[in-house]
Amino acid sequence: MFINRLRWAVIALIALATVINYIDRSALAVMWPSIAEDVGLDKSDYANIMTVFMISYAIGQGVFGGLFDKLGARIGFTLSIGVWSIATILHGIATTVTSFSIFRFLLGFSEAGNWPGATKVNAEWFPVKERALAQGIFNAGASIGSIIAPPLIAALYAFIGWEATFFVIGGVGLFWLIPWLYLYKGTPSESPLIAEAERQYILQGQQAERDAAGAEEEYVPSYRQLLSHKQAWSVIAARFFVDPVWWLFVAWLPLYLNERFGFDVKQIGAFSWVPYVGAMVGALLGGYLSGRLIGNGWSVNRARRTVIGFGCAFMLPALLATIYADTPTMAVTLIAFILFGFQVVIGNIQTLPSDYFSGKTVGSLAGLSGSSAVLSVIVVTQLVPVLSAGGNYSVVFGLAATFVPLCFISVLLGGKIKRVAKKGAK
Repeated sequence: MFINRLRWAVIALIALATVINYIDRSALAVMWPSIAEDVGLDKSDYANIMTVFMISYAIGQGVFGGLFDKLGARIGFTLSIGVWSIATILHGIATTVTSFSIFRFLLGFSEAGNWPGATKVNAEWFPVKERALAQGIFNAGASIGSIIAPPLIAALYAFIGWEATFFVIGGVGLFWLIPWLYLYKGTPSESPLIAEAERQYILQGQQAERDAAGAEEEYVPSYRQLLSHKQAWSVIAARFFVDPVWWLFVAWLPLYLNERFGFDVKQIGAFSWVPYVGAMVGALLGGYLSGRLIGNGWSVNRARRTVIGFGCAFMLPALLATIYADTPTMAVTLIAFILFGFQVVIGNIQTLPSDYFSGKTVGSLAGLSGSSAVLSVIVVTQLVPVLSAGGNYSVVFGLAATFVPLCFISVLLGGKIKRVAKKGAK
């Protein structure tokens, strides 16, 4: 039996995994006011637990990037979501900083596989003109998960408490494995479920990309060779500067609303989903715009840079304006603009590994750049409790604003966005 438009079904299933991913990782932040009161923890304990999560996330990005390149997406995603679902369930029995940190380490390490895995699948299943849209659909899963998580978790918490909530949401990920193992049988050239017309459409589109690059042989660099290219460092640096903007709100928005406006768990559930509507729109629009411009004859270089610049132009002024937000409505509205711009930017930055290198290298570069991003997030996470003393987050937002132009400059320093040839090759 053939499945029509199988590539879109595959990316939709990965987007669903990303929804689950964000529900699982958001649960601790949303329920933190209650968890902290029950087990006697404070804001500094939260920062330390989050730092452990981010350290493991950085390690996981690198490990899973290589693992996806070696074992393929079918096994890679099975390991990633299987382990993170179990880790989420274990949060329900945590009672100390140490136990939360251990389970958070396991969660971060395994959740990290979602991103290099999705980037690899995108490179293998889509021609270049569709990749930004596919990446946008996948990234929209993060936004949808962040929209769903606060009210869902607040409702579960109200009915069954925080311990049982972790058991329920962790179990959902294990059920995701059933359609994944049925649907994903390998790359387009391997899958028995793909119609021949779609297989040829994908393969011919990818061959046209290689022909346009003038590459007679596929260039698959080692890690050392990869890091000798400025294009790789451009992606790594861009992620280093832009990702803290997203994580600032994923990790700290519930605590910001609690400290700045006195919100409890129910109020956090009612408000903190709003900014992620902007993120979802940005994820889809950023991918659509890039693909549309390329379809209209723009070069990949011009389209990617233009759309990334457009997203940065939204992020920077909104971050600066958030410093002066004096009502929760104003705050979440401005944050919605910030996350809209972020998703426009990140969706296109995440396609750069597949613009520069072949599918056999994409997972590795995606993993390295993801690890770089996490390192910067760790630094910011440790700074937030210090910079937000007394519930004043103005300095934190100002710091995040400085990262935006640095991200765009990093993209420009990579040079023209096109397929990289082996050094010394003509």
